[in-house]
This record gives sequence, C-alpha cells and structure tokens, in this order.
Amino acid sequence: MAEPGFWDSRESALKTINENKLVQLWLDPIREAESKLGNVNIAIELLESGSDEELLNESAADLFSLDRKLDRLEFIKMLSGPHDRNDAILTIRSGAGGQDSQDWAEILMKMYIYWAEKQEFDVSVLSLSEGGTEGGIREAIMSVKGPWAYGYLRAEGGIHRLVRKSPFDQNHRRHTSFASVFPLPDIEEEIEVDLCDDDIRVDTYRASGAGGQHVNKTDSAVRMTHIPTGIAVTCQNQRSQHRNREVARKILIAKLFELEEEKRREEKAKLEKTKKDVSWGHQIRSYVMHPYRMVKDHRTGMETSSIDDILSGEIQEFIEEYLRKSSQK
Repeated sequence: MAEPGFWDSRESALKTINENKLVQLWLDPIREAESKLGNVNIAIELLESGSDEELLNESAADLFSLDRKLDRLEFIKMLSGPHDRNDAILTIRSGAGGQDSQDWAEILMKMYIYWAEKQEFDVSVLSLSEGGTEGGIREAIMSVKGPWAYGYLRAEGGIHRLVRKSPFDQNHRRHTSFASVFPLPDIEEEIEVDLCDDDIRVDTYRASGAGGQHVNKTDSAVRMTHIPTGIAVTCQNQRSQHRNREVARKILIAKLFELEEEKRREEKAKLEKTKKDVSWGHQIRSYVMHPYRMVKDHRTGMETSSIDDILSGEIQEFIEEYLRKSSQK
C-alpha cells in the first residue's frame, strides 16, 4: 500500500485495502492477546518473589479476559464460508396471517435493527413496502455492514413463527403469523454480473408513503427487472431516482448471485438427498406470547422465556448456538 503507483488502479487499491482490513480483524485481537499473556508472565515472575494481592487480582482479571477473547476467536474461526466476512442484504417478508403477519414482519425488522446496532454494525433500510391501513410491512430489504455480518445472519434464514393474542382481533383470539427472513451476502464489490442494457428493464414511478418534499412529487421510485430470469426489485426510499437506481442494482446483483448459488445447492442436494424444505409450516424458530412466553429454535432446541429481550435484539446466543451446531455436522 505504501508503494508508488498504488492508486493507479482505484479498483485494485480498494480491493487491497479491504483485504488489509480483513487481515487486521484477525491480527489486532491476536496481538492484544499476546500482549496480555506477556503481562501475565511478567506478573507470575514477580509473584514468585513476593506476595502482591493487587497484582494477583489484576493478573487473574487479565487471564479471564484473555480466555474470553480466545473463545471469541475460536468461534469466529467457524465463520469460514466463502462470503461469511461480507456485509449482508437482509430481506424480511410477511407471510400467512394477514394484518398480523405484516405487523410481525415489522417487529422482526426492528429486532434485526436492534441486533445490528448492538453488534456496532451499520444498518439501513434499502427498500420498504408498507402494509395495510393498520400498519406493518409486506417486505423490507436492509443493508447490514460489519465484520462477518453475513456469516452471522445466515443463521437467521428461514421461516419465523409468532403465536399471540391478536391486537387486530376484536375478540382477542389467538393467531399464528409467519414471516420469512432471507439473508444474502453483499458481493457487489467482489464479482462482476453482466447487466447489459438489453437484459434490464427499468421502470420509474411515483413513490408512495411518507417521505421528504420530493417524495410523491416526482417519478423517483425505480423498479428494475432482469428480463432473462424475471427477477424484479424496487427501491423508493432514497431521495433521488439516481440513488434509487444504485440501490436497486445492488439488490439485483445479490439476488442474481443467490439464484446461481441456489442452483448449485439444488444440484448438491440431489446428490446428497439432504435438501431441507424451507416453506410455510417449516419454521426455524417460534416466538410464543400466549398461552405462555417462550422463544424456541427448532434446529438447536435452544429456548428462553425472555421474549421481550429477544425482540429487543438479544439474539446473538441463538445465532452462535446454531452456527456451533451446524459446524459440527
């Protein structure tokens, strides 16, 4: 990076900088661990020549901290998939359950926003399709940027089921709602997807919903369709048509990549005969508010009664438990 001509190719330079950042994600905690271990060794030598309770307590705290950091590194080592280090594009869609399902999808969207903020990730809503007159959402597409964001969020892909007394039912009967969570790696900077003009149809239209002074007044919303596959994405949340086009392209690239990945997975599943059905009724996790309170992950068996904490973004233990179990298969 210090060599002359490093910035002659901006694309190559940015790739090198990103690679360097990924290397530092490993080197920095390892160097910190080595430093703490060195301090503990020095403390042991001093304690052998005389008692020092304060030094002993300080060294014990350093060892405890070091043990936790090493556990963390061991866990991150499991995130070794080809795109686990990538940022993520997360899609949440309401399913069976009508207004309750749309409300549930919005609750899930907020849960993942809270989780991302707790991980100190950058999170933003790229596209939002609002629900009916009583609120909720039909679909939300979010960008989650941070180290191993996709590696973590791939543990959340599947159907999420909510059981509760419906706030939209005058008789307060118990309803079951479903929403799907679909994570994709943000791979726009890594691969080239041939989006030639003949294969892409771009439609513009007037955005709907709340927004700034330009929303609802100009044709700023964008629908981008990949004609060969029929994949279509929309974006209307940005302030300009130009920015909406950029975001729509990012989402389309991720979906085209996922389409190719799905083809590979299907071929592999045919050979191994282990393809899992990820459809309605095959939920990965249930959130029950009535007649009792419990969140249960059906893949790992992990459960908790602290549903309020979970919906406030405290899902890291569920994520890590799934990743540990899946890495042992």
